[in-house]
Amino acid sequence: MKKPPTKAENDHMGEVAALGCIICGKPAHVHHIAGHGMRASHYETIPLCPFHHMDGGFGEAVHQGRRTWESNHGTEKDMLSKTLKLLKDGVR
Repeated sequence: MKKPPTKAENDHMGEVAALGCIICGKPAHVHHIAGHGMRASHYETIPLCPFHHMDGGFGEAVHQGRRTWESNHGTEKDMLSKTLKLLKDGVR
């Protein structure tokens, strides 16, 4: 079982969610990017609204077809880089 997030991890995820969806800008929660059979760390998260996370259907929601979603919107790694840059630049 994975340990609960630390305060620093929770703070980071809160800052990520506060950015708004990385695709459309709507209110977001965090999505842990895909790893190699393992869950990504709490620092490897991107902000996604419910539509782009789970509810949008095939090609629109990451959990409804990752390859097509990435083809439509960009890779999770690219979105992670953009998210980290926005946080570094203090964009809210």
